This record gives sequence, C-alpha cells and structure tokens, in this order.
Amino acid sequence: MSFRNTTEVIDRFNRAFLEADPDLLTDLIAEDCVMESVQPAPTGERVEGRDACFAFWRTLVEDDATQFQPREVIVAGDRATIRWNYRFGDGATDWVEGVNLMRVRDGLIVEALGYSKTAGDVPLATDH
Repeated sequence: MSFRNTTEVIDRFNRAFLEADPDLLTDLIAEDCVMESVQPAPTGERVEGRDACFAFWRTLVEDDATQFQPREVIVAGDRATIRWNYRFGDGATDWVEGVNLMRVRDGLIVEALGYSKTAGDVPLATDH
C-alpha cells in the first residue's frame, strides 16, 4: 500500500458511495477503526474494527434504495469533515442533512463519527 494523504483517503471514501463500489473501501480502513452511525438517537450505533466498519459501510454502499451525496469536504491535517445529504426515499422530505467527522492515520480511516439534523429515526440500509 502506498501512503495516501487525508484528502486522497476521503475522496476515495466518498467515491465508494457515489459509484456504489464497496471495493473502493477495502484498503482504506484501519484495523482499529471506530465508527459511530447517526442512529439510534441520541448517540448512534458504535462499530469497532476494520471488518465491522467495512460491513456497515458496504451495506450502505450497496443499498440502491438510498443515496449518500457529499455536499462539502473540509480537510485539516489528519481530520476531515464531510457535510452530506442522505436520501432514503422518493418523497420530497425523504432525506436528511448530516456530517461525518473523520480521522485518518497512515493513509487509513481510524475514526468516523456521524451526526444528523434529524431527531427521528431515518431508515438506514442496515435497518432492513
């Protein structure tokens, strides 16, 4: 694996969702990665370890009934903020805004904390 900077890692992470290609994630996740999803409220589900994080994200990437759309990405050193929209249906209000706070170490994602504007439950692909 060649060393990747934070921008390269986050760009590829976002591409996995935009292109519905979970294989883009395979060598982006550290063994000690920790991810917290936006649900259930108030703290979200905590997922630990490379395999568990990959499985969670793979399910989201492969769910053709939903769409993750990055809106803005800000990178500062080993950290990145991804502002996104997540569409979970065809209705005018079937979407939420949120952010992921990401941390990258040695070219791998070690932390991904998700937060959303919604106070209610949004059906995620992992809920099916």
